[in-house]
Amino acid sequence: MGFRIAAAAAALALATAGAGQAQDTGPISAQRMSEVIRTIAADAFEGRSPGTPGEDRTVAYLVDQLRAMGLEPGGDDGGWTQAVPMVRYQVKPEARIAVEVPGGEDVLLQGQDVMVMTQRPVERVRIDKAPLVFAGYGVSAPERGWDDFKGVDLKGKILVVLVNDPDFEARPGEDAYGRFGGKAMTYYGRWTYKFEEAARRGALGVLIVHDTAAAGYGWSTVQASNAEAYDVVRPDPARAHALMEGWIQRDVAERLFRRAGLDLERMKAAARRRDFHPVPIGQETLSADYGVDVRRLTSRNVIAKRTGTSRPREAVMFGAHWDAFGVGAPDASGDRIRHGAVDDGSGVAGVLELARAFAHQPRLARTTVFALWTGEERGLLGSEWWAGHPSFDPGMIVADFTMDVLEPVGPSRDLVLVGAGQNQLEDLLARAAARQGRVVTPDAHPERGLFYRADHFSLAKRGVPTLILMSLGGGPDLVRGGRAAGDAWVSDYTAHCYHQPCDVWHAGWDLTGAAQDVDLLYQVGRDLAADGAWPGWKPGSEFAEERRKTRAARASK
Repeated sequence: MGFRIAAAAAALALATAGAGQAQDTGPISAQRMSEVIRTIAADAFEGRSPGTPGEDRTVAYLVDQLRAMGLEPGGDDGGWTQAVPMVRYQVKPEARIAVEVPGGEDVLLQGQDVMVMTQRPVERVRIDKAPLVFAGYGVSAPERGWDDFKGVDLKGKILVVLVNDPDFEARPGEDAYGRFGGKAMTYYGRWTYKFEEAARRGALGVLIVHDTAAAGYGWSTVQASNAEAYDVVRPDPARAHALMEGWIQRDVAERLFRRAGLDLERMKAAARRRDFHPVPIGQETLSADYGVDVRRLTSRNVIAKRTGTSRPREAVMFGAHWDAFGVGAPDASGDRIRHGAVDDGSGVAGVLELARAFAHQPRLARTTVFALWTGEERGLLGSEWWAGHPSFDPGMIVADFTMDVLEPVGPSRDLVLVGAGQNQLEDLLARAAARQGRVVTPDAHPERGLFYRADHFSLAKRGVPTLILMSLGGGPDLVRGGRAAGDAWVSDYTAHCYHQPCDVWHAGWDLTGAAQDVDLLYQVGRDLAADGAWPGWKPGSEFAEERRKTRAARASK
């Protein structure tokens, strides 16, 4: 197993820079980070899926580490963990999905043509001849003057929608052009939003047309990410989820459209106009019949803190997710464990290093919180549960710093920032980077919507200013090999090992660059924890209004 680095420069960087050669950055140790990743990505941790023995081993390891540092527990009832009640849904084998047309049917193979799921507590999903309706991008955004639904009754229907935003492929002169930030994806472009909106509209089901460029990942990621689904326990799951949710391969969608006398590309162009209305896909209907294994479980967030001296109710947070995808189908080598070394063993290692750094210095004015979230890979579930059941008032959280995928290919001249232009934390980060002799580079692929795909988003929705370190936003400008080598690593990792068994720890990694990045968060977080500044969102951010609602509480402190 291993990363198949596509470029010679990246291969050279890996070959010539071992973890043992890496130099520590300030209080942040690349060697310790490597050891943490090696430990939790090992076979014994079974891919760290929630509700498994792998979770038990992971949580025990993390608690032992944090306790040994002399930190305080920050979980439920004075403990180290917060219980997160979840439900796991898994489609049983031999699922049958078919599109019925006059004179016959088109059987769609689960995993190959479609990838469907349910997140309702039912033992079986049965859909009988539900009409198929193309609903454009599935977006209702009044503040942007956009409505793909136009009041059409969608109850009992299966929506077919496009991934990303209405302006992802828009050209000058089209109604959608620039309306959703251009190539930079908004939350309206995310699959989670489209599922949520379909449920709000009362649809029976929703299928998102997969497109690698628009989604930011290939079909293999859809397969790995939807083999099973998790959700937090909800009082009324039907309000949050349509009965059937899933994806459909682009070429299969083209076939459905063509048979109905429609052209997918022309329909996409129509969906970029404000006067678009939902369009029935001919007389085609969808039937489905598949069993669902439903299992309730309780997973855990792991939370530690260091209480501040003079402003203890104000908090600076650092987080990463401990979970990965557990055990699944074997890869070409026969490995069935999705080890999650880079994603997100690297972020876990970063949080533990930050916790150690703060534990080994005098207490600061504000409280520092170190959170290891569960269920990120299942929909940001652990962080979302905490944000709804917080141990700190979100209005009193100064900033959240999240790490999700740190690069293991050596030092870099820059840090690639996902979600650039959102808040004032970026300015503080740029100044800290300058002290390292580095610069901050905006995300090269804002169309992938990475800012909405990690745990910080759960806090951003509550108005908390956030920064996310995520190397998938574009290759760093590596000291050895430059931007080409950094891009080669990102491209190869995304194509071959993202959410796959080959995301494993390597003794030859050089985590110096990752340690540099974590040190930047240490510097910015330390300064914020030591003073009384309240960074805010920049004008135009969709999160500024939520922060404004809690301004009075902060002003009174």
